[in-house]
Amino acid sequence: MKIYIKYMVSLRCKILVTEELNKLGLYNFTVTLGLIDMLENISIEQREQLRLSLLKSGLEILDNRKSILIEKIKTLVIEMIHYSDELPSINYSDYLSKKLGYNYTYLANAFSEVKGITIQHFIIIHKIERVKELLIYNELNLTEISYKLNYSSVAHLSYQFKKITGLTPTFYKNLKNKRKANLEDL
Repeated sequence: MKIYIKYMVSLRCKILVTEELNKLGLYNFTVTLGLIDMLENISIEQREQLRLSLLKSGLEILDNRKSILIEKIKTLVIEMIHYSDELPSINYSDYLSKKLGYNYTYLANAFSEVKGITIQHFIIIHKIERVKELLIYNELNLTEISYKLNYSSVAHLSYQFKKITGLTPTFYKNLKNKRKANLEDL
């Protein structure tokens, strides 16, 4: 039995879901981002208790097929950009179609209809969030970041970064350094 969870995007969410399942006396399951794979059926009462306890933490159980598909798309994008060491070498539309078993046009139309933005824009937003994270950690330079996130060039990364954030990557990085300097003055 599979239970799909909305807004489950981090390791902390996985831990929370695992704890809630254990509180219900359930132990035969696997939790991944956006999904609980139960090895046994749960009662209607247990499912309702789980739904209520997850709602308190901002997570929702999904029942609608289209909502489940949208969550799968979001989860794949988040895993691909934030949690994998290497982005896929094929383009994102082919990657999502292959992973989900649907035509990309169908996926794109469903996603846009529900989320109000395109899959491509969702991917760009998450790539920029990842760039911000990598800039703050200061482990990679901009060239290495652009390569890691499959940008065609540093200029392309910088253009998208400025379009989304209103700042250049360098200015953003310097903000962090300036904030750190201000804290040291206290």
